[in-house]
Amino acid sequence: MALTMIVVAAIAGPPLFEAHMKEAGHDSPELLAHSQEAFSAAGALALGMGLAIAATGAVIVSVLITRRLRRSLTDLGDAAARISDGDYELRVEPADSRELATLAASFNTMAGKLATVEGSRRRLLTDLAHEIRTPLASMEICVESLEDGAIEPGPRAWQILSSQIDRISHLADDLGQVSAAEEGRLNLEPRPSDPNALAETAVLAARDGFERKQVELQLHPYRGDALWTEADPARIGQVLGNLLSNALRHTPSGGRVEITVTPDRDRVNLQVTDNGDGIAEEHLQRIFERFYRVDAARDREHGGTGVGLAISRAIARAHGGELSAASAGLGKGTTITLSLPIAKGSSEKLHTAP
Repeated sequence: MALTMIVVAAIAGPPLFEAHMKEAGHDSPELLAHSQEAFSAAGALALGMGLAIAATGAVIVSVLITRRLRRSLTDLGDAAARISDGDYELRVEPADSRELATLAASFNTMAGKLATVEGSRRRLLTDLAHEIRTPLASMEICVESLEDGAIEPGPRAWQILSSQIDRISHLADDLGQVSAAEEGRLNLEPRPSDPNALAETAVLAARDGFERKQVELQLHPYRGDALWTEADPARIGQVLGNLLSNALRHTPSGGRVEITVTPDRDRVNLQVTDNGDGIAEEHLQRIFERFYRVDAARDREHGGTGVGLAISRAIARAHGGELSAASAGLGKGTTITLSLPIAKGSSEKLHTAP
């Protein structure tokens, strides 16, 4: 930049000065030569002083900015090193610069998410250890009883061992399914499906269980124009079956469970609503976590692994949909909504829906 200024001044300055002198009537060769020399000396001095001042200012500003950047980046580097060592609660202070403040905010957001993931990982390992320890303890007691002669080898002993082995196998299968779904490795065979038919199939499969417990099960299909969704019927049936099973588990005899099919813009909602136990607000978002139970003792007693809703949400998201929960509180029932994208050719007909 400085070199460009010097070259331009050296090339353009003298001719322009000479032209102005001649226009002013000073065309004497001696006068022009002396004036040209004076102009060159003064211009060089002024240019040199200006460049020196500008360079000094640039150096000072660069040093100050560099020191501030170095301090902020050093703090970020130290924080990153501490987080890599497991200090996920560490946060950095916002810097004066808008860009650095944005970087610090993004860093703190990342640290918060890492802390959440680490907390979930630790909770997952703890819950998994507990889930495995329980059937293993039952098997160990059974084997010790067989060794001591407290119980005789026979159908009862084999039933105990077989049931606990099945429980561990079921847990392993469930974990494999939810991991595959969340990582996008779930094998889906989507095809145009009628949401009413999906809901009806799930109701038919669950009907016997509801009748045995004397819980009313009602289906409210969509009565408007043809409505389709791209879905794997087996996987969506798995989701609806799990939702109906959970609703039955938490609805007392004489209660009611309803499954309703309704369009909502570019989505179709399949809602499973019960008038049973309900869910407190602080549990609503966590019920989709692996192994999370609102009532852990009760659910383990019924043989659940605690990953059914996690699998169901993962399957819904693999279809481009979502699974959400709503409840007015304890004792006021629960609504679980499976939302799926509407297939092309259906959305333009929704304006006629009642």
